[in-house]
Amino acid sequence: MTGPQAHWLEDGKRLHLNHGPIDLIVQAFGAPQERQAAYQQAVDRFRTVLDELVAELPKLRYPASVVRRSFTGPTARRMEVAVAALASNAFITPMAAVAGAVADEILAAMVAERKLERAYVNNGGDTAFFLASDQAMRFAIAGTGHGLSDRIAVHAADPVRGVATSGWRGRSFSLGIADAVTVLAHTGAAADAAATLIANAIDLPGHPAVARRPARDLAPDSDLGGRLVTTGVSVLSPVEVAAALERGLRVAENFRLCGLIQAAAMFLCGNVRLCGRVLNETPALTHMPSRISKPTLERTSHA
Repeated sequence: MTGPQAHWLEDGKRLHLNHGPIDLIVQAFGAPQERQAAYQQAVDRFRTVLDELVAELPKLRYPASVVRRSFTGPTARRMEVAVAALASNAFITPMAAVAGAVADEILAAMVAERKLERAYVNNGGDTAFFLASDQAMRFAIAGTGHGLSDRIAVHAADPVRGVATSGWRGRSFSLGIADAVTVLAHTGAAADAAATLIANAIDLPGHPAVARRPARDLAPDSDLGGRLVTTGVSVLSPVEVAAALERGLRVAENFRLCGLIQAAAMFLCGNVRLCGRVLNETPALTHMPSRISKPTLERTSHA
């Protein structure tokens, strides 16, 4: 595995940071000198993030509880905080929050002592973002076919700084059958962990149309061990789809009422359930993509 890499994307405005499984798209808005300093701070912090996580990986793969454990690395601590808040509800390990926590950590490094208008760190679709007091950020959203808006706006006054998506079709294993669950929360790590558990809850246990395999058979070092993860979903009846989505909706509503998330959108077989209200004058939460597409990396330079 090569070491940390930093390259500019074709537009010259977004920075691509990559190290092993971590793949980030970073952008800052503000005065040129502030942006330049923010990008350098992101690169400097990124250099050791993966090594720090690897050093504590065995402990990070161990199930969390409501009593927080002590971790050395700041990213690992972010992961633990996010999952400990949810550990009374279901099985979860800090790895459920790793993508969002990495985004949070790099974002924090970017904005430290900088005067930026906006900034974001997109870690494979799980995103953390910063907004100055008078700023807002609009997220482009893939079409869903559900008649939902294709964009969502987050304003500085909104209690949301993280967006994450989970589901069995995504890049991580899922215990459930959701095509996608997107969550808005106060941090990327919190959104990531909550999306994981809501997606796990959208399920039809023992249903013959759902193919499953032990996680360790697909990835021997998975934190899920012998737990069955979804590998395929065949045809489900409308009643079955509704029942599975309602299971997830109950979990999402509980998280929202406890202040753990602000909103969630849950998708399965062309159907959707919404939890919470969107942040931009429309009546309900719009859909976010399970993975935000990234442009082809062509022109490169050192950050």
